[in-house]
Amino acid sequence: MRYWALFFARSISQESTPNGKGQPFDDVNKRVSRLAANIPLIKNNLSPLAFNDVAVDVHAAGTLGVYELNDNSLLRDVFLWAYERSASRYKAVRQSLGEPDPVRLQYRLQLREIVTDVIQEKVTPQAAVEFVETFAASAIPEADRDVFTEMVLVELNSLHDGNFARYSVRPSQFADWLTAWKR
Repeated sequence: MRYWALFFARSISQESTPNGKGQPFDDVNKRVSRLAANIPLIKNNLSPLAFNDVAVDVHAAGTLGVYELNDNSLLRDVFLWAYERSASRYKAVRQSLGEPDPVRLQYRLQLREIVTDVIQEKVTPQAAVEFVETFAASAIPEADRDVFTEMVLVELNSLHDGNFARYSVRPSQFADWLTAWKR
């Protein structure tokens, strides 16, 4: 926590903006500001910050203390409290998600390529297994081929209007493939 106290004190004391108030995001969307504020935290492998459950009046009083009295102590305390709370919530979410699939990570480019090919070629479910196995024989080591083939087939069966864009296909291509897939 000492690191955060020093970090916060230094960031408040830097008055590098035209209005001299230390506001780095003057006319920018608040969501973008929040995301950008988390970049240094994520780069340093720290939990991102969210000001959930921070009372508006406490945050406003801390901000006014900085602007009007040049006293950052209340805002620092609010920041530290919010960060501790945010970090504990982030930890709980990370634990609930589990570990990423190592096969999916290792072959993500091949997965994208084969799914895109299946859509563009309008491959039917009957022909999909052979199509994917042929691709896997040339692109995937033998030890991982069965797992890869199963992963591709699961992905194909879970495609819908809300997630096909990740494969860089046009909506018309997806609609044509989906028609062929559902026959």
